[in-house]
Order: sequence, then structure tokens, then C-alpha cells
Amino acid sequence: MSQNLALLGGRPIRKRPFTSWPIFGKTEESRLIRTLRSGLWGRLEGKEVTRFEERFAEMHGCRHGIAVVNGTVSLRLALMAAGLRAEDEVIVPPYTFFSTASAVIEANMVPVFADIDLNTFNLDPRALAAAITPRTRAVIAVHFAGQPADMDVIMSIARKRKLLVIEDAAHAHGASYRNRPAGSLGHLASFSFQSTKNLTCGEGGIITTNDAQLAAACRSLHNCGRISGGAWYEHQVCSGNYRLGEFQGALLNAQLNRLESQTKTRDSNGRYLAGRLAKLPGLYPQQYPDACSRHAYHLFMLRNDGREFGAPRAAVIKALQAEGIPCSPGYAFSLPQQPAFCQRAFGPYLPRLADQLNYERVLCPNSDLICREQGVWLEQAMLLGPRADMEDVYCAFEKIHEQRIALVDWFRRPETSRTRK
Repeated sequence: MSQNLALLGGRPIRKRPFTSWPIFGKTEESRLIRTLRSGLWGRLEGKEVTRFEERFAEMHGCRHGIAVVNGTVSLRLALMAAGLRAEDEVIVPPYTFFSTASAVIEANMVPVFADIDLNTFNLDPRALAAAITPRTRAVIAVHFAGQPADMDVIMSIARKRKLLVIEDAAHAHGASYRNRPAGSLGHLASFSFQSTKNLTCGEGGIITTNDAQLAAACRSLHNCGRISGGAWYEHQVCSGNYRLGEFQGALLNAQLNRLESQTKTRDSNGRYLAGRLAKLPGLYPQQYPDACSRHAYHLFMLRNDGREFGAPRAAVIKALQAEGIPCSPGYAFSLPQQPAFCQRAFGPYLPRLADQLNYERVLCPNSDLICREQGVWLEQAMLLGPRADMEDVYCAFEKIHEQRIALVDWFRRPETSRTRK
């Protein structure tokens, strides 16, 4: 493959779009219309959300599912339901969406960051163990990009130190670890149904658990503090209304019918693409450990080591986009470097501790390296097409590697002089 890069005037590898998202059809339409015509639009009146909770929980190996308005709320309610108190410490990875840590703050608790493994992009159990203090009460294990974290080791550490384990499974619908579904591996789990997620209704979330007491606490918290068997205007704990609506439930019931097939396709294509890209110097797809029996591939993640590949990530991403391959660098910096944490902009939360916390001193070198220099993301819908789509992605990387000297020469020019030949 010797043709010029599209960025430099050559013919792009791909001109047609990848699979669009979301995918929907008559099933979603008829279910929404049926809900509309029923006039039962709230969760308390209709049956769609209740049915979805049952189906989703069963699919993910759990006896209980509590659907809520979004994945941030599901994390916060899980922390509160477990009886954690103000100023308790919760260990979280630094390479994840803001909500994993902001939910801890909104529960009036202290996020403590423990670095990720460079190859799996998930919480490093050694960093977790080193971060535990006498005030540590919980750990949020993120299944980043849809690959389950090293849950056997994490749960072993948690048992020894008597810690609550919450799975942040926002990316992990349909994933499994040692043939056990994500969502059933810790004490509680949180899923998201936001627009980009592998299972979506636009906005929504769910808590899963096999613990009846935790489930009852979550149901109370998501329903204004009411309890089963109590009077309607009797509120046992301070909480709000976080119930999911029936239109979202209808969409999710229809979308859930597609999840198994889509997850199999993503997993197959993701494994294939990872195997192809790993043959090129300096490309390191997210490692697929033996314990991961199925990857949900909400993202296809890889590291681009610019020195080994021969071109820096920023240049490679521009070249990929020009070749017709949508991609991004992902997070620009690790969570401790977010302005909200550096400036301790916690609002009414943690008033006694806020001035004592200094997140600017937190060092997470693996997360920082991926954020600043190496991370490359491909979105999940790209993995829903035929195997030929994966070949196009590989061929684009291969072409860029072959033309890396020309790419670097172009990239080093002043931006105003970067014109296509």
C-alpha cells in the first residue's frame, strides 16, 4: 500500500459512513405509540419500566434491578443505599467519565484516585491496595470501554478490608467475566442508558444487585424515601424522585431485544480488529485478559506509542479522520486534573474537608500517559458493521504507518502552512 495519505491529497481508504447509532425500527415505534395511547406515562402507573427491570436484571445475573433517571444517579444512590457516611473515602480510577467521581462528591464522600493498568485501561488492583486508608469504605470498579475489571482480585482485597464494591458498568451491557455477567460481580452495579451507550433510551440508568436489603434501600431512595408497605405520604429517608419514565422503559424493552446479537457482533469484530492492529509497531489495543469472557466494546480502545509507531497520536488521529475513520483521543486529562477537583468546586458538599483536599498532587502516570499522548478511541457503532469495515480501519492504520515520515513532516509545519498537496 503506497498511495499518498488522504491528508496529503491522496485517495481516502473509506468514503462511506460506518453504522449509525441508535438503531431502531417498527418495534420501538409501536411500543412507544402503545405507551402514548395508554395514558400511563409515569413509572407508577405503567408496566414498561417494571418489565424492563426484571428482564435486564435477569440478563445480568441479578435478582433485583432499580431503573433511575441516569447513570450518575444510579452510582450516587448505590453509595447511599449501602449506608456510607459523609466524608467516607471511595476509591475510583482516574481514567473514566467525570460522573464516577462526581457521584461520590454528591453523596458527600471523598473520591480517592488509584491508577489504572496501562494495558487493560482498568483499575490496577495494586494501586487500589496502596490507596486504602482507615477511612476507605468502598471502591468503584469501572469496566472501562466494556471490559470487566479484574474483579476476582478486587473482590479479594475488598473482603479482606471490608469494603463495598460498586461496579461502574456504564460501558458494560452484556459483558461477562469468567462467564458471569457484568453487574453481578460486586455488591451493586450501575449501568447507563445515555444516548451513546450500547443500550440506550436517550437518558436513563439502572442499579443491579443480588442483595435484597440493598435493593430495598435503592428502591426507597429512588422513590422519595417511601418503603414497601408504607403509606403513600410516609417518607422514611430524605431522598427525591429518581424514577425512570414509561417512554424510556418502552424504548429500553425494544432495544433490549437487540442487545445480545449486537454484543456478539461487537465482541467478534473487536477481537478481530485488535488482532490485526497489534501486528503494527507501536499500536497496543486494550488487552483482552483470559478472565474476560465477553467484551461489550462500548469503545474500541488502543494506545498509540508515537516513538514506536513513528508518528505522534495527534498526527495519527488527523490522518485517520482524513482516511474516513472517525476517532478521537478520548479524555484530555485524568480526573484529578479536572477543574472541579483542582479548584475543589464542590458546592455544599464536604464543607469541613474541601480546603484540606489537594488533587493537584495526585499522580496517576498510566492514566496521564494515555490521556496526554497515547489514547485512541473508536466508537461502538463502528463495530456493528461487516468484517470489511474492520479491514478498512486496519488498512487506514497500515497506510498511515507506511507514510509516517511524510505525515510527521506535514505535522511539524506551522499550522497555517498545512495545506493538502
